[in-house]
Amino acid sequence: MKKTDLHPLVKQLQFTRSEFKRALKGVTDQEASKRFMPMNCISWNVGHLAWQEQSYFLHRAQGQMILPEIDKLFAYGAPASTPKLSDMIQAWET
Repeated sequence: MKKTDLHPLVKQLQFTRSEFKRALKGVTDQEASKRFMPMNCISWNVGHLAWQEQSYFLHRAQGQMILPEIDKLFAYGAPASTPKLSDMIQAWET
């Protein structure tokens, strides 16, 4: 399948993810774990993206949970935490 054959929503997701990753370049774990109340920190939000994609694309569509721990840590309403950015990027890319 050529990239031009992809559904427009898939192309949009690829573009959005690449731009978000580009924005994270150079951000340290320490910077990403800083919380500006009442918002969650950057690394938590990346973990939330990993949870959201796993939830929608794998669990709901295929019944799979590759990283079940992120379901507890980053689901809607989960308590705030300050995970390492590098760990959350790895989870998001899994």
